[in-house]
Amino acid sequence: MNYLALLFVATFAALSPVSNAQTLSDADAIARQAEIAAYYAGNDGRSAARMIITDAQGRNQLRQFIILRKDHSDGGRQDLLVFFSRPADVRDTVFRVAKNIEREDDRWLYLPGLDLIKRISAGDKRTSFVGSHFFYEDVSGRGTELDNFELIETTDSHYLLKATPKDPAGVEFAHYEVQIAKDTMLPVRSRFFDGTGKAYREVEAVAIETIAGKPTVIHSRVKDLISGGQTEMQFRFISYDLGLPDSIFSERSMRNPPAEWLDLKD
Repeated sequence: MNYLALLFVATFAALSPVSNAQTLSDADAIARQAEIAAYYAGNDGRSAARMIITDAQGRNQLRQFIILRKDHSDGGRQDLLVFFSRPADVRDTVFRVAKNIEREDDRWLYLPGLDLIKRISAGDKRTSFVGSHFFYEDVSGRGTELDNFELIETTDSHYLLKATPKDPAGVEFAHYEVQIAKDTMLPVRSRFFDGTGKAYREVEAVAIETIAGKPTVIHSRVKDLISGGQTEMQFRFISYDLGLPDSIFSERSMRNPPAEWLDLKD
């Protein structure tokens, strides 16, 4: 399941609301619906985002960027571009993801100072993204096929799933638990546990609004439960169904950003 949907590309999170009376019992089906809700609203989307990174000593760093996203099919292939504008040391950096279904996602990072497009290897997908508490994998999400799911709690308002990785050597967690709101099918809190059963990382949706009829996370937070550091994300200028062309999701756009699609006045 894309457990960090409420983080980065959660700006595009939505699904037609599910009645509380419609209670599901299959863990895989719940995980799949949450994946659709969190990543596939409309045909495409755009948002401005501000990321505030706070370390264990309380020192803050800021990251600002614009996200473009286009779906090729619900739950299927997807393209993402992330254009950084602040601070100066990451300005014009671009992150690109081609989300795949049958194989690992493709990820690239454009480093303007070197005029270099660097491919992010599969082994680096769970390392820090531009100094934040996000991982590279968080941007495109973790596919449902990578974990085994168990429904451990159902209430009037939410489902609670336990996800165990099929390849434990490929991740740093032993399992995670994710709470999914019944009315929107959005993940609203995730906690990650190590091999001793200790929670070390938590992700939560701080605020959700309905935008263009779509429940959307507009403020989220990830906490390092060991060090005390955290990263917050706040989103503005969220829009859906812009008609983004396939052609902008390319290597060329990483070096020459598509200015007409980055104008947030529209």
